[in-house]
Amino acid sequence: MKFGLFYQLPCAPTQDEVTRYHETIEQIVYADELGFDVAWLAELHFNRPFSIMPAPLILATAIAQHTKRIRLGTAVSLLPLQHPLRAAEDAATVDILSQGRLEFGIGRGTIAVHFQGFAVSRDQSRERFEEALAIIEQAWTQDTCAFEGKHFRIPPTAVAPKPLQKPHPPLRIAANSPETAAFAGERGYAVLIASPINPFPKLPNHVEGYRQAFRAAGHHNKKSDAAILFPLYVEETDSQVRGTVEPSIMHYFRTVSQQAQLGQRDQSASYAYLREVRQRMGSVTWEEIDQTMGVYGTPETCVRKLQEAHSQCGMEQVVCWFNPGGLIPHRQVLASMKRFAAEVMPAVRGL
Repeated sequence: MKFGLFYQLPCAPTQDEVTRYHETIEQIVYADELGFDVAWLAELHFNRPFSIMPAPLILATAIAQHTKRIRLGTAVSLLPLQHPLRAAEDAATVDILSQGRLEFGIGRGTIAVHFQGFAVSRDQSRERFEEALAIIEQAWTQDTCAFEGKHFRIPPTAVAPKPLQKPHPPLRIAANSPETAAFAGERGYAVLIASPINPFPKLPNHVEGYRQAFRAAGHHNKKSDAAILFPLYVEETDSQVRGTVEPSIMHYFRTVSQQAQLGQRDQSASYAYLREVRQRMGSVTWEEIDQTMGVYGTPETCVRKLQEAHSQCGMEQVVCWFNPGGLIPHRQVLASMKRFAAEVMPAVRGL
């Protein structure tokens, strides 16, 4: 079992951007010392309460200068919103500057304000994602890249630099829809799945859909690989968890609902789903979070919950989301990370 951390970097009205960035860097430097395997950095745009991290590769470069071992991942780079050759160049540069520690997580994206802000059709996201992925892999592995697609047309072009890792940095696809999970399995990619989007009891079936597609495609030279993101917090007593975590994670779900409301300014059929998102995220309860998606409690409770999750899902990586909503004080996050590394990680590392 490997262990990651996830950062979205929300910024509430009472917080400031500079402090939020510096605390994130400090936490990941500490995670490197504690033995975490990878830090995953989101790419999100145009909504300060939800996130102030539009450029995770830039942040990864800064973190690389302060860490020695921990790998640095994007979770995820939104390929439909950028030119694939620029994405290939930037990611290869980060791989070099981090001495080969980049994990390139990629996805289509679903958030309406992203597509609206960049004037990209959400209806084209799957096509643009698949074309961009093919171009990036070609740009990294061949001397000359050329492509003729529906959305991207590239004449023979030499892309430099190439990544330090060969043939390229590990790729991992955010696979939170059945269609994307099947696509990733068929193509033999690793996946990242989020429990807030696919909570229990849905989660094991979703993971198995990915693995079935992987097996059916006959990838004999590689293994399937599922990383699962859990809101997670370790406290000294179970009774302390709710008081510490609930205000922050409920703030997160409120910002998701507000973001969906903002996206509804576009009344096209493509965004009809936002009404359902807004209602669901606005009505979620603490009990639902704790029972179906969160790993909260004492070290013993968290060990038990992760063992149960592994027995049902068989994930290869647990991605710890210590502070959804961003309102848990920095020092308390560091303390929870320390408890996890000292008392939870050793008990489940062998799964």
